[in-house]
Amino acid sequence: MSYKTIDFSRYSSIKIGPIADVKIINEIGDYDDYQIIGRANNLLVSSSHPKFAILGEEFDYIKLIDNKLYVGCATTSGKLLTYVRKNDIANLEFLAKLPGNLGGLVKMNAGLKSWEIFNYIDKIKTRDGYVKKEDVTYSYRETKIDTIVYEVVFDIEKGFCKDKLKEFNKMRDNQPQTPSAGSCFKNPKGDFAGRLIEEVGLKGFRKGDMAFSEIHSNFLVNLGSGTYEDAIYLIDLAKSKIKEKFNIELEEEIVIY
Repeated sequence: MSYKTIDFSRYSSIKIGPIADVKIINEIGDYDDYQIIGRANNLLVSSSHPKFAILGEEFDYIKLIDNKLYVGCATTSGKLLTYVRKNDIANLEFLAKLPGNLGGLVKMNAGLKSWEIFNYIDKIKTRDGYVKKEDVTYSYRETKIDTIVYEVVFDIEKGFCKDKLKEFNKMRDNQPQTPSAGSCFKNPKGDFAGRLIEEVGLKGFRKGDMAFSEIHSNFLVNLGSGTYEDAIYLIDLAKSKIKEKFNIELEEEIVIY
C-alpha cells in the first residue's frame, strides 16, 4: 500500500489546505473510506478533511478499440485533448484549458456552458464493471455517481475542429488566472451565478486574501495567503445575500471537504 504526501496549499488550484498523506490506488477495489481528489482543481480542503486517495499510473492511459475511446481516469484532460487532436476525433475540443483528470471531470459532468462531458460518453467503469450512460443519473455539472470511476469510454466521431478549439480557448482566456477552484457556484436555471453575485454587490468583494474576482464574479480567487475560513465566509455570504434578494438557493460547484 503506497501513499504520497501532498501539500494542498501548493497542489490544489486554489492554493489552500493542509499537508496530508494520500493513498495511491493502482488496482480496482473497495475504497469506500476514501475520497478521490484527482488534481484538486475544484477542491477547498479544510484541516478536518476525510481520508484522500488518488488514482495511480495504472489508470493513466488512452486506448482506441472498435471505434470507442477507452480512457483511464488518472489521465489528464490535456493529454486526452492532445490525443483527439492528433487522431482527428471530434466533440472533445471543449477540454481546452479545462484542467483536471478524467475521473473528476466525469464525476462533476464538467464542461463549458452548454457543452458537457456526458454528451459524448458511452459508459463508465466502476468496481462493479461497466455502467452504460443511460443507467447513470446526471445533470448540469452533477452526477449521482457515489463510487470511484476507473475508466470512461467515449463514442467516437471523426473531425477535430480547430475553430471550435480556438473558440473554447478564447472563452477560457476571459477567466481569472489568479489561483481559484474554477466556478464557485453552479448557474441556476435560466440565470448566471456571476450576474447574481454582481447584483448583490459582491463582485471584487474581499475577506482577507480571498475575493470574488473583478474579472469574473463567480470565481472565488486567492490573492496571496487566503484561508479556508475566509473562503467559507464569502461562499456563505453570497448564498445568503442571493437568497434574500432573489429567493434563489445557490449550489456550490466547488467541492468542500
